[in-house]
Amino acid sequence: MGFCLSLFGRFTYGVRALAGKVAALVFLGLPAFGEEPVTILALGDSLTQGYGLAQADGFVPQLQDWLQENDVAAEVINAGVSGDTTAGGASRVEWSLTPEVDAMIVALGGNDMLRGLDPGQARANLRTILEVAQGRDLPVLLVGMQAPTNFGPDYKAAFDAMYPELSQEFGALYFESFFKGLGEGDPSELQGYFQSDGIHPNAEGVDRIVEAMGPAVADLAERVE
Repeated sequence: MGFCLSLFGRFTYGVRALAGKVAALVFLGLPAFGEEPVTILALGDSLTQGYGLAQADGFVPQLQDWLQENDVAAEVINAGVSGDTTAGGASRVEWSLTPEVDAMIVALGGNDMLRGLDPGQARANLRTILEVAQGRDLPVLLVGMQAPTNFGPDYKAAFDAMYPELSQEFGALYFESFFKGLGEGDPSELQGYFQSDGIHPNAEGVDRIVEAMGPAVADLAERVE
């Protein structure tokens, strides 16, 4: 009889402990059972890293909040490095894709464009990144960037075209512009979504960027097998 009571006690304790774990997972906004969260690496530059912002206001934390609010079981790793070019991304993608990573966002090229670097080389660097992901059978969301007209129409055409063409070649998801969520209004009106440098978005700008890009990231998570 004592053994039975002891066994019953252990059983009820186990049930209470399990219920506590489930409650904790629900409280944290994570799936309790069944659907495991996928891990997404966000490979980028200062726009991804969250330059000039409080940590909670950066791109990755705000994207994480959006995914949680929209019941997308995904965790995002911030692999943004301020000042990074496509060459920098290509040099670190191998060791950045640790075994737990299930998918990758690639948002690079802005610094190549700001420095007037050869679009042909930027394309080759992005190709290297996509080849590494393809070799590991990882789905990718490639985020585009558009060059201004400062360097001439040929430069702009070559730079802008590499994103949709590479995404089609590698079967990657494509999001046409990191700044899509800010719209295409008058530049003086859009400036309200940027920090004083006129390059990096402020917290409100990031919020709008994430609202626009969030569904594409949700599609990326669904591609994980």
